[in-house]
Amino acid sequence: MSKINSPESVADLPLAIVKNMIALATSGFGVVVALAWNEAIKGTVHEFIDPYLGKGGGIISLLIYALIMTILAVVVTMQLSGLEKKMTLLNVKLNEKKTRARLRRAEIKKGKKK
Repeated sequence: MSKINSPESVADLPLAIVKNMIALATSGFGVVVALAWNEAIKGTVHEFIDPYLGKGGGIISLLIYALIMTILAVVVTMQLSGLEKKMTLLNVKLNEKKTRARLRRAEIKKGKKK
């Protein structure tokens, strides 16, 4: 989840404002998307499940809806967690590679100065 950033100095204020605006906008769009999926799944359950259950099937429809939403939330969360782990490992490898390259350049510069 995004975190609201506080600037460390006045010079950092414009960047902090932009970062916070991005975090807030992303969160807002996330809510809108969640509500859209909520309505889509409710409509699907109402259209395709309710006719089979009849008038007394309201609670069963709600349970089916809750089950679908739970499965969807778990699958999406697992996929995003896996993606985060892969990207974190990739970032670590890239930073290690950059660090080794900087050390080699520093060694080369030292060698030229002698």
